[in-house]
Amino acid sequence: MSTHGQQAVKVAALVAGGAVIGAGLGLLFAPKSGGETRRAVRHFAKRAQIHATRFGRGVKAGMEQAVHSGKSLVAKREGRRVIEAA
Repeated sequence: MSTHGQQAVKVAALVAGGAVIGAGLGLLFAPKSGGETRRAVRHFAKRAQIHATRFGRGVKAGMEQAVHSGKSLVAKREGRRVIEAA
C-alpha cells in the first residue's frame, strides 16, 4: 500500500474513532430514559456491526486484488529474461 493510502486509512480510522467517542458521549449526556437509551445503544451497535462487516469485506476484496496483481507481476517478471549488470 502506498504512503498516501496508509495516510488515508489512518485518517479514516481517526474519524471513525472520533465518531464512536462522540456518539458515546452523546448517549451518556442525553436527557433520555434508560429504556430509550438502551434501545438507541442497541440500534447504534447493530449499525456499527453492519458498517464494520462491510468495511471488512472491502478490505478483504482490496487485499485479494493486491495479491492477484502481485502474482501477475511476478509471473510476468519470471517470463522475461532479466539482464543484470555485472
